[in-house]
Amino acid sequence: MLPLAALLCFLFGCTHSHDADSDHAHDAAGNHITPAEPSLEALAFTLYTDKTELFVEFKPLVVGQESRFAAHFTALGDLFKAVGEGSVTLSLKKGEATGQSITADKPEVPGIFRLRMTPKQAGVYSLVFDIKTPAYTDQITIPDVEVYADEKTAIVKQAPEEGGGSDISYLKEQAWKVEFANAPARVQPFAEVVRTSGQILAAPGDEAVLTAQVSGIVSFSLNSMVVGSPVAAGARLFTVKSNEVVQSNLGSAVKQAENDVATAQKQYDRASELVKDKIISEKEFLEAKLRLENAQAQLKNVSVSSSFNKNRQSVAAPIGGFLKNVLVENGAFVNAGQSLATVSKSRRLLLRADVSQKYFPKLAMFTAANFKTADGQVFSTKNLNGRVASTGKSAAAGSPFLPIHFEIDNVGNFVPGSVVEVFLQSGTTPSLVLPTSALVEEQGIFYAYVQTEGESFQKRELKIGATDGLNVQVLSGIAEGERVVTKGAFQIKLSTASGTMPAHGHEH
Repeated sequence: MLPLAALLCFLFGCTHSHDADSDHAHDAAGNHITPAEPSLEALAFTLYTDKTELFVEFKPLVVGQESRFAAHFTALGDLFKAVGEGSVTLSLKKGEATGQSITADKPEVPGIFRLRMTPKQAGVYSLVFDIKTPAYTDQITIPDVEVYADEKTAIVKQAPEEGGGSDISYLKEQAWKVEFANAPARVQPFAEVVRTSGQILAAPGDEAVLTAQVSGIVSFSLNSMVVGSPVAAGARLFTVKSNEVVQSNLGSAVKQAENDVATAQKQYDRASELVKDKIISEKEFLEAKLRLENAQAQLKNVSVSSSFNKNRQSVAAPIGGFLKNVLVENGAFVNAGQSLATVSKSRRLLLRADVSQKYFPKLAMFTAANFKTADGQVFSTKNLNGRVASTGKSAAAGSPFLPIHFEIDNVGNFVPGSVVEVFLQSGTTPSLVLPTSALVEEQGIFYAYVQTEGESFQKRELKIGATDGLNVQVLSGIAEGERVVTKGAFQIKLSTASGTMPAHGHEH
């Protein structure tokens, strides 16, 4: 029995259970792996003012330990660019009192300032960044930052690290090299939009057509008769010589008409005397009177004025502006009444929108419009001192559309006669909107990139509604206040496709 008991003791009683050590890690050989000691994880903050974006990384502050700050400063504007010059002062403040501060006189590289601080006393403080650049000054504050008494306390209190999930990393160094900007999604008044086509036209009264008053040979009075050339009011542009033409010579026609009037006048005077003595009949007298009246009418038709040059006519610009077009060639023969050129002031233009007849009951509700030119630029009638000039009450011959005309200022970017895309606007309702530049389309589905942290982004699928050419209505996919990439979204998409990242240098 003793040998059997010894065997049982060896098999069962002398072995230890791994259940008690089930939380231990083991390597492939079954040896215990001592877990690494917990360490401080870096903090990251992204803050905005009207002038600056601050993205800063640093480890939790501990008394007596040096903390390294990698502060990324971006100057806001139409495009976000790195702050390349200036100084940054980092202050640790409690209330209005400054505990300690440190200054970086210049960025280590454009946009990135390196700062090092060793806290002296535990407590809750505000981290204040004062930035001074040649262009502006600004102050950004991170409130309620705790300075821990020791590292152990800091490790215990630090929040568990959250997984990045589907976040996309796009570094500041990348964004600063391209056209990049972001903006918070806002709820704002958004108008009901009708999308249609239209045309830019010259405004009535802003153009004048120069016309030949006599038939003859036309010659240019200016050395340069190039379309687009400036023209002063009263400037002589053409000369028409009628005496160099055998036919339709105005001088000869006037002379002949004057001779006919003189002959008819003599015949009428003679008939007036003869009819008194009954030498001629009343009928012959009336015939002489009619011939005189016809001759006078003919003279009036061929005569322009007493000061008119019958052999040469100068054609001057009645208004100042620019030469819109030239309709004749130098030295060509022109007939009286023929158009020679058009001069345009081009200060005001007309935007004509062609509206489907199904919107006839709503025509009076369209008070403004956005329009897109051939080069892709979008303009608003509101920003061009625009007003509704007229609303069509009937469709034009051969057209199923009703016209709406807006009178707008010509800012120098429009070509009269050019075709545009028009977005008519009526009453407004509050809607969550984004600039159209924020949209990225993939196989008919629209996306936008939302900035979750300074260098982290999420690709969000959007359900969109109407667009007015500048903004698009967002029905779902983002929330109000989230910062959305408005310029540079395509570059983020390309960076995810390439899978490459530039060299970084952040302190952790």
